[in-house]
Amino acid sequence: MGLGTAGLLTDLVAIMATYLGLDPAKDIHWVTDPSVTPKELFIAGKIDAFLAVPPEPQELRARKIGHVLVSSAVDRPWSQYFCCMLTGNAEFLRKHPVVTKRVVRAVCKDADLCASEPMRVAQVMAARGYRDYVVQTLNDVPYNNRAWRDYEPDDTLRFYALRLREAGFIKSSPQKIIAAGSDWRFFNEVKRELKG
Repeated sequence: MGLGTAGLLTDLVAIMATYLGLDPAKDIHWVTDPSVTPKELFIAGKIDAFLAVPPEPQELRARKIGHVLVSSAVDRPWSQYFCCMLTGNAEFLRKHPVVTKRVVRAVCKDADLCASEPMRVAQVMAARGYRDYVVQTLNDVPYNNRAWRDYEPDDTLRFYALRLREAGFIKSSPQKIIAAGSDWRFFNEVKRELKG
């Protein structure tokens, strides 16, 4: 299978393939071309699949090109964990706790807004130049007013650390990574403040 990817998306595809019992080095022919996007290679028939992020899936669906193989938004186990996490430099967080907490609060409140008022969010995004497929993208992502409150960030780190270890990307244990690289203090404070 020819697969087009770029950057960190390659790692995500590799850990997904490993999880399914494939060997990414042997079972996948990786195609990279800095002069053309994976989407363009896919449309031209030069690759069999690629990892797409919005609005690419919506654009291809509208053109009736290809099929979704897996959606991390709805397919288990991927949908059971945070898709994205905030990261910060430890020194900055130590020096600027008020700013850090404001950023965490703003991101969590934005997730709530996407869930409760997708049309309003779409209008704001359209005003900023994002036009096509905004509402569809917001509806495709299973936002709800509980998601960021119900998922456990440690579970997400543990899950992905295990996948990265299985794929040979890291040697550390999930416990070591969580102990050395996570601090949920700000997130937990915001969670308590924004109960609902």
